[in-house]
Amino acid sequence: MRRTMLALCATALPATGAWAAEHATCAEGKTLQEGVLTIATGNPAYYPWVIDDAPESGEGYEAAVAYAVAEEMGFGEDQVEWVRTSFDEAIQPGAKSFDVNMQQFSITPEREEMVDFSEPYYSSAMAVLTTGDIVEAQGLEPTVESMKDLRWGAMAGTTAMPILIDLIAPSSDPLLYGDNADVTAAMQAGQIDAALFDLPTALYLSAVTLENGTILGQFPADRSQSPDEFGLLMEEGNPLKECVDAAITALRESGRLAEIESEWLQEATGVPVIE
Repeated sequence: MRRTMLALCATALPATGAWAAEHATCAEGKTLQEGVLTIATGNPAYYPWVIDDAPESGEGYEAAVAYAVAEEMGFGEDQVEWVRTSFDEAIQPGAKSFDVNMQQFSITPEREEMVDFSEPYYSSAMAVLTTGDIVEAQGLEPTVESMKDLRWGAMAGTTAMPILIDLIAPSSDPLLYGDNADVTAAMQAGQIDAALFDLPTALYLSAVTLENGTILGQFPADRSQSPDEFGLLMEEGNPLKECVDAAITALRESGRLAEIESEWLQEATGVPVIE
């Protein structure tokens, strides 16, 4: 799978000596190890971001993006080295054991005071979390019309509220809660039928927290007023940032990022887009 993915990236890029030299020059002298791109992920790294906790396979959304970024920067698959860090460890200021880190880090002004982020490689979709019992009992489909009469819950003050009110326009007022745990507890208790979360959170809650949890569908990020955006994390002032930003921009403009997202966050997870 990884070799296929890398081959696809290579065919989409100009196979010229000038192109390779330009990108290799950008990263030259800027990585921890000369000629090697050291990428960090979580310990463990979870589906669908990394499959089977094996980022070196290139399978999973972030693993695939990592190798695509590396390829765009002129690094071959044998020039990528993986290390592990905790989430909290990575966002602390100071020297790093990696060149870039991918663990679904949301880009926030507070974090940017301590570390640097790349251009966003992912803008989170919002997903509808419910239970299999509700889907079966009400014959739900991934359409706005079928969801209007559900009893909705949401975290107060989040980006979920504008989508819920403006796009779904439920027939009754949603119940508001303080945090994700309260929302899922209310769903488990039968007080509400469904709730909106960013897709990564919904995937986690449906698999780990909510009994018989299921994701009915997702609203694309471009339908959100202020989607959560993920960036590759780097040590503050890392000169490699310009190379990483250029790589992500090129992957976005070529459509490759969208292809990877479709493969690993739509097809692999089976989460349909809501119509």
